[in-house]
Amino acid sequence: MKLFLDANVIFSAAHGEEGRSHDLVALARGGHCELFTSTHALEEARRNLELKSGRFERRLAEALAQITVAAEAPAGLVEWAKEQRLPLKDAPILAAAVHVKADLLVTGDKRDFGHLFGRELRGTRVVTPAAALAMVLKGAGA
Repeated sequence: MKLFLDANVIFSAAHGEEGRSHDLVALARGGHCELFTSTHALEEARRNLELKSGRFERRLAEALAQITVAAEAPAGLVEWAKEQRLPLKDAPILAAAVHVKADLLVTGDKRDFGHLFGRELRGTRVVTPAAALAMVLKGAGA
């Protein structure tokens, strides 16, 4: 299963020592899923980590060892994502997830993505980290 991680999921994986984001990285390390993100999401995660977290570099590097940083989506796909009632800052996230053909776009951003939770858009389902974890575990036979 291919998962695209929003900035807040990457932030969570690098900010603390446990949680659903860590579990997703561990499952990827075990070969149960593939993790992707975009430069846009990674830059946002780094900015927030620098502002709100100390000593995150090692945890971020460990997470990034399991995450493929994909190319940004083409402008036309970003325009389509804006039509899904997403703010300008989040449209590139959905567009990039669709562009890499992710099965799941994993985000904890209920404010901006909440209206899309559970929906499948061009083959990519928008889910919370908890839902993604449950789906990957189910697929792993756990």
